[in-house]
Amino acid sequence: MAGKKVVVMVIDGMTPDAFERAAGDRRAPALSFLAAHGTYRRATSVFPSLTPVCLSSIATGAMPDVHHIPHLVWWHRRERRIVEYGSSFAALRAVGVTQSLTDTIYNMNRKHLNPKATTMFEVVDDSGLVAAAVNITCYRGRTRYLPTLPWVTKAAYGPKRFFFYSLFESDATGAPLAVRDRAGGSTDAYAAAVGRWLVTRDGFDLLAYYLSDFDYSSHLHGPSGAEEVALARVDAAIQALFDAAGDADAFLDRYAVVFLSDHGQTQVDRVARLETVLARFADDVIVCASNRAAQVYLRPGSRTEAAELARALDAEPSVDVTLRLDGEDAVARRGGADGGVDELEHPDAANRARAALANPNAGELLVSAAEGWEFADMGGRHHAGGGSHGSLVAGDSLVPMLSIGIDAELARIVDVAPAALAHLGVLDAV
Repeated sequence: MAGKKVVVMVIDGMTPDAFERAAGDRRAPALSFLAAHGTYRRATSVFPSLTPVCLSSIATGAMPDVHHIPHLVWWHRRERRIVEYGSSFAALRAVGVTQSLTDTIYNMNRKHLNPKATTMFEVVDDSGLVAAAVNITCYRGRTRYLPTLPWVTKAAYGPKRFFFYSLFESDATGAPLAVRDRAGGSTDAYAAAVGRWLVTRDGFDLLAYYLSDFDYSSHLHGPSGAEEVALARVDAAIQALFDAAGDADAFLDRYAVVFLSDHGQTQVDRVARLETVLARFADDVIVCASNRAAQVYLRPGSRTEAAELARALDAEPSVDVTLRLDGEDAVARRGGADGGVDELEHPDAANRARAALANPNAGELLVSAAEGWEFADMGGRHHAGGGSHGSLVAGDSLVPMLSIGIDAELARIVDVAPAALAHLGVLDAV
């Protein structure tokens, strides 16, 4: 039997430490209320722990080997080109702004996301219930939407209630423009206005409520600095939902809640360019690096092998571990020696590494950065002095996971969609 309607709150880049400090903090009354009423644990993300990969895993309930999104930037073998989902504006320019925006807004959902990896929005809408999504970049649904911009005519397919950074809107809500002041928190202010509108009307059975500003602030100010800048804004965006229901108690009377982050963040102070490190293999490889993870692809007819590339990174201080396949075996190279992925001490490392390597869009060599290091993107940009994520290390990989009214063991971000669907009584539709 179906339970209460479900709200999945995803706070991009919030670390477990940040959430745990927020619980009981007078600056975060909404978060404190949730923490006091829920079941909490630290859960694990996927690898690479980068937003497109993570949000695709949350939306589909599947690891990267199933949903096929490999990284923030990757080599499209069939089309023989680089896909860049927005590492930085400089990276978009390096690859091509128009193509990159098309990939980010449209192709990730319509072409790159495996059609067999059904999203929770598709499942809910197919069951006759109403799914809603606010700003989440993995949004694939059944309903066709034209952009709000009159000169853009390409349609997207999202859930029955769909709001995407003011560009696609299923309903007129009066929300302010999402992109007017990113540094000032405008994207979360937009989400809060839409969320308030939806809750006021009780206009969904499942809502994915995605708040991205904490991650943006963490990149600029570091994981600790983000709490000073963005914590109050995150809390206000959640309080907006409570207020729309009447108050916090009334909100929980109506909705079950899953609160989580998609990944963590760690402080970075040093930068490496893997293209430079692997320069002698330039004719044989394509390096796709961003944040704290990289994918290295072998060109057709390459004269080298992934094992040789891994050995070439042995002395590179920015590299913690490399991953590759040797036949069907997943090999982790660390400290100048090969080993099995089961030997890695990183959170849920073997499961995450195998899923990343089995992704058909992954490179032949996957690279996880060492603590304190970041890989510059294709535009040469980085977050040194701030925060970053993407690697296997615990700080990038552990997330806060809080559930209220959901009877499920949520140990990984991929557990959220199955739990929500089972709660709604539509799991058998997956």
